[in-house]
Amino acid sequence: MAHSGTRPADTYSPLYFLASLGAGGLAVTFFMYLMFWVPHPGQPVPVFEDILNAWSTHGIAMKAALVVAVTGIAGFAFLNIKMLIWNLSQMSKFKKTEGYAKLRQTNGETQLLAMPLALAMTVNVGFVVGLVFVPKLWTVVEYLFPMAIIAFLAIAVIALREIGLFLGRVLAEGGVFDVTANNSFAQLLPAFALAMVAVGLSAPAAMSTVPAIVGTSLVLSTIIGTIAALYATIAAITAFNSMLHHGTAKESGPTLLVVVPLLTVLGIMLLRQEHGLHTTFEVHAANAETLMLLTKILAVQFAFGLLGLLVLKRQGYADAFLRGDGNSPGAYALICPGVALSVMLQFWINKGLVASGLVAKFGIAYWGFTAVALGFQIAMILLVLHLNRRHFGKSADRQVVPAE
Repeated sequence: MAHSGTRPADTYSPLYFLASLGAGGLAVTFFMYLMFWVPHPGQPVPVFEDILNAWSTHGIAMKAALVVAVTGIAGFAFLNIKMLIWNLSQMSKFKKTEGYAKLRQTNGETQLLAMPLALAMTVNVGFVVGLVFVPKLWTVVEYLFPMAIIAFLAIAVIALREIGLFLGRVLAEGGVFDVTANNSFAQLLPAFALAMVAVGLSAPAAMSTVPAIVGTSLVLSTIIGTIAALYATIAAITAFNSMLHHGTAKESGPTLLVVVPLLTVLGIMLLRQEHGLHTTFEVHAANAETLMLLTKILAVQFAFGLLGLLVLKRQGYADAFLRGDGNSPGAYALICPGVALSVMLQFWINKGLVASGLVAKFGIAYWGFTAVALGFQIAMILLVLHLNRRHFGKSADRQVVPAE
């Protein structure tokens, strides 16, 4: 129980790194405006100069979109970094407590993977901020790609080390993993962290013109992405078995939706790799094939999304942790699926429907589909503001429930 006048966030959990992650994801949703609405000839992503050109050559609608996009990116990138710094500071203190030592001996040890997950997102956000706000960045971008690869590899080492400590303990000792408490998708967090690293590693494949950099990016992102997919598959199967026997842990209900952002991240990785294979190695994929890939990803995402929402509704999760007196840091996991669907829908619309000729860009159908993506984005912005107010604002006696 939190003391009167204190914040729920004062009872620290590594899952608060998801607050930083969610803010970073929202910054990316605003970058989608620029990615698909602003012409950017000469490079695969829009840069500062493209934004200036769009401002000077387009009408009021484009200007309004640019203002919203740039403001959203700046605001949520700031919140992303602010929350990351706060979490790193709190984690440093948390490591000296008995709670940390106890966490290391339970299933919840994988919560520590929220840190490399958030770190990888912040590196991705940093690149977005550079593209949008730094003039002439593209003239030196080839020098940045090796640095980005090194940064993501360093984060991969952190993530793999944490995974190794966890698996080494539970697989070598035996009897220390509580199968009855594995009744959620909480154990997919390590896979999500690796997937976020993989999508970062794949960025140079899509943007570099140096074959060695593209090849390195392709190989490394494939290795980490494959490990992430393998880990997710095993963790999901074992967790689903436990949920069938024991039901889903109420405080960990949002983890049922983690498959949604996991697939968005891996899907973007595949698109980036496909672009690199096309531009550097003359391996061509038809637009219709891309449409089919993205449609299959969306299908699985909607399936798990509906399943997760069904369970959350049956358990009364919103009444307990969003509207009631209880607070769970795991509630921040609800942000990621909405953000992921918003981003994936933008790719499906523009790289799938428009590219294959099924929908005219900026036509009525285009804006109809885009409105759905924007709806998810707006809902997640409101959710972030709501959760931040509950967890980081002054609060009376509200129970803080740790997620398993």
